[in-house]
Amino acid sequence: MDAPKVDGWYRWASTLLLAPRCLVCRERGANGVDLCTSCREQLPWNRSSCRRCGLPMPDPDECGDCLRRSPALTHTRAVFIYGFPLDRLIPRFKFHRDLAAGRLMAELMASALESTSRPDAIVPVPLHARRMRERGYDQALELARPLAAALGLPLRSDLLQRVRATAPQSELDAGQRQRNLAKAFAARNEATPLRHVALVDDVMTTGATVEAAARALRGAGVQRVDAWVCARAP
Repeated sequence: MDAPKVDGWYRWASTLLLAPRCLVCRERGANGVDLCTSCREQLPWNRSSCRRCGLPMPDPDECGDCLRRSPALTHTRAVFIYGFPLDRLIPRFKFHRDLAAGRLMAELMASALESTSRPDAIVPVPLHARRMRERGYDQALELARPLAAALGLPLRSDLLQRVRATAPQSELDAGQRQRNLAKAFAARNEATPLRHVALVDDVMTTGATVEAAARALRGAGVQRVDAWVCARAP
């Protein structure tokens, strides 16, 4: 008679101790995810945006800037608008090695990208080797790895390199960002270039970084380059 009670208590205690906790507010997570119901309801989904750059806009068309300059990116899927609770998760992931936050972001992205046109491979936007040594990890790679696994897509972290060290983009205005990234990336030339790849990054502000990366890939023969980012600045 005692065994079922002990077993039942053990299962209850294990569930309580091992249950996911919200990475934002530390309340109990919901539906097996490290995000509580309240924080999940506040997620700022980017439901309507420019097809080329992901800028939030009332109608899912091309914004004026993209119509004027025809970017190298074919399509951008920015899953969220940068705001609460992403403005808590992204800095912790990007600057403080909170890889659990990165895994949560990848999980949320994967659920939103299931019906998106599938590329031949996922390519993380790389850090320069010097920045990588300073930080100790590449946040785009740490985001792309679980995302590729969840969607069953090849991960090609070898396809793109950041060959020139650049100033932090957060310190520059829009024009300076573009100049800062001139010839910053080099793509691997392959005998048979991939037809379609998706660049993965955590946050997109002006789009200068993914655009420079896309130009390098297009120059190496990739026919279509999309961008998959967790959040887009409005």
